[in-house]
Amino acid sequence: MKDLHQIRLQNRAVAIWLLICCALVFAMVVLGGVTRLTGSGLSMVDWRPLMGWLPPMSDADWQRVFDLYQQSPEFLIVNSHMDVHAFKGIFWLEFLHRLLGRTIGIVFLVPFIFFFAKRYIKAAEWPKYLLMFILGGMQGVLGWYMVKSGLVDMPHVSQYRLTAHLVAAFVIYAYMFWVAMSLLFPTDSRNEHPWYKRSLALTILTAITIISGGFVAGLKAGKIYNTFPMMGDYWVPPGTMALEPFWRNFFDNMTTVQLDHRVLAIVTLCAVIAFWFKTRTVELPTRSRPAINALLHTAVLQVVLGITTLIMSVPVILGATHQGVAMLLFTVSLYILHSLRRV
Repeated sequence: MKDLHQIRLQNRAVAIWLLICCALVFAMVVLGGVTRLTGSGLSMVDWRPLMGWLPPMSDADWQRVFDLYQQSPEFLIVNSHMDVHAFKGIFWLEFLHRLLGRTIGIVFLVPFIFFFAKRYIKAAEWPKYLLMFILGGMQGVLGWYMVKSGLVDMPHVSQYRLTAHLVAAFVIYAYMFWVAMSLLFPTDSRNEHPWYKRSLALTILTAITIISGGFVAGLKAGKIYNTFPMMGDYWVPPGTMALEPFWRNFFDNMTTVQLDHRVLAIVTLCAVIAFWFKTRTVELPTRSRPAINALLHTAVLQVVLGITTLIMSVPVILGATHQGVAMLLFTVSLYILHSLRRV
C-alpha cells in the first residue's frame, strides 16, 4: 500500500502536468486574440486536423494555399491587393494558433497515458481526464465551426461562435485548474467557508463580464465610442435598443454590447473592491488572503487596460494583453473559490 508521502508526490506530479496544460491553454487564448486582432484568423480556409502539422514547404505549396485563400470573402472584399508574400504574414499566425492546439493535445495525452499506466491516476478518476481530452477535441471542432462562419459571404466570424469558442477554452482551463488545485490541496472536509457563496457569485460575475467581452470582440465594438467614461457625448447613446426583438441588442448591437461590457466591468471592479474590503476582518484559510489581494490588483489592472485599449481604438498589443489579464483575473477568482470550498 502506498504511503501518504508517495501519494502526495504522485498527486503533485499530476497537478504540475495539468497546470502546464493550463499554461498552454492560456497561451492559446492570448495567441487567438492576436490572431483575431491582426485579421489572420481566416487565412487558412481548410481544416486538416491530422495532416495539418506541417506548413507549406515549397513555392508551389504556398501558391496552392494562397489560391484557396483567393476564393474566400476576406480576400475578395478586404485583401484583394494582397500577393502571396503578404499572405504569408497573416498565414503564419493562424498556423501557429492551430499548431499550438495540436501540441496541447499531445502534451495532455502522452503524460496521461504514462500517469495512468503508473497508477498515479486511479481507475475511478480517469473518466474526468478523458472528459478533458474530449472537450479539447471538441474545442478544435468548434474553432473550425467558428472560422467557417467567415468563409461564406462576409469576411468576419459570427460573434456567437467566437464567444462560444472563447467560453469553451475557459471551461476547459477551469476544469483542469480545479482538478490540479484539488490534487495540490487535498482535504476530507465537507464544510464550506461562510464566504464561499459570495466568492462563487463574484466568480460568476467575472465570467459573465468576460463573456460580454467576447461579443465586443466578435462585433469589433471596441472600434466605436473610443471615449471614457461617456460614450461620445452620451452616457447611454442613441440606438442602444434599436433592434427588434429587444434581446438581440445585447448580442447584435455594437453600441449595446459595448455599453454592457463597460457596465459589467465597473460593477465587477466594485464587487471585487467590496469583497476585498469586507474580508479584511474575516478569518480565512492561509492561502486565501494573498489571493484576495492579488484579485484586487488584477481587477484594477484589467479595468485600466480596458479603458486604455478602448481609448486607443484597440491596438493589437493592448487588446491581446487585455484578453490575457481577463484570464488571469478568472484564474485568481477560481483559486479563491477553491480555497473556500472545503475548509
